[in-house]
Amino acid sequence: MEKHEIENDKSKEKILTVPQVKKLLEELGEENLDQFQRRTLDYASKFSKCDAETAEKLVEKLVKEFELEDAEAVQIVNCMPGSVEELRVFLGGGRKIIEASKLEEIVKLLSEHKLK
Repeated sequence: MEKHEIENDKSKEKILTVPQVKKLLEELGEENLDQFQRRTLDYASKFSKCDAETAEKLVEKLVKEFELEDAEAVQIVNCMPGSVEELRVFLGGGRKIIEASKLEEIVKLLSEHKLK
C-alpha cells in the first residue's frame, strides 16, 4: 500500500456528546454490551441533559451561529450551563471574546432544550 492509500483509509474521528453515546449504546442492546460499555451506558443515562437528536442540533448551532469549536460545543451541551458565569468556564481559553449578549443567547438556547 502506498502512503496516500493509507492516509485515505483512516477512519474519521468524531467527538460525541453524552446523549449521543447513550443512544449508540442503547442501539447495540444492553445484552450485547461488555462490562465497560454497560457502565458507560449507566453513566450516559444518568448524566444526559437532553436527547441525542437535540444534542446534535445544539452542537451544530453552537458551531455555526456562535463560531465555537466542536470540542467546546460538545462540552457545553454535555453540561448545559445555566448561567453566563457557568458558560464562561467552558470558554476560558480566551482565544476569542464573545459578547455578553451572545453568551446570554447561548444560555437561553440551552435552557429551552434541557430535560427537566
